Amino acid sequence: MAERKPRKDAVRNRAALLAAADDLFARCANPEDVTMADVAAAAGVGKASLFRAFGDRTSLIRELYEARLAPIERAVTEGPAPLGPAAPAPVRVPALLDALLAFKLDNRHLALALEATGSDSPYRTDHYDRWHRLLREVLEQVPGVDDGDFTAHALLAAVRADLVEYLAGDRGLGGDELRARLAAFTARVLGAAGADSASAKAPAGRA
Repeated sequence: MAERKPRKDAVRNRAALLAAADDLFARCANPEDVTMADVAAAAGVGKASLFRAFGDRTSLIRELYEARLAPIERAVTEGPAPLGPAAPAPVRVPALLDALLAFKLDNRHLALALEATGSDSPYRTDHYDRWHRLLREVLEQVPGVDDGDFTAHALLAAVRADLVEYLAGDRGLGGDELRARLAAFTARVLGAAGADSASAKAPAGRA
């Protein structure tokens, strides 16, 4: 039996709900203040239609986040350097982190809302696992990085939504400054790994 296509009004409602949620998260003072009732009212759609379309608030947030992130995901999996698979690992690592930071700067409250849905831990969300796995695999190609798993966790901690919100919101740091600081930090991490590797391989000198 052929799969039934969604009705046109259901498709329109879904698009309207995503657009309304996107706008509400962009303008809110606190992402926790955005409720399902707010989204339904802003979209001009009944709450029952909202719950039929997404099931719950977490599913709505996740789908909106994934839609926003989709262009970066495509660039990472299919695009050219510096984000794409063909880029050398030492170039790709900072490019991946910069892309994530830029995304979270542009979508701060949405990212905060998503990170709060993983059983109160951003580390238990699917999107975190996906990015950690990718970064770990790239780091394992960088000379001198002996523990790609932990290094990936440490670098991703620098682009957590709550840290980005604190630095950009509470501390008032500009996006360009944050990206420059992240680039410098990443370079130190990768440079230290390379230096440690070289030091370990170098023959002992005479006293």
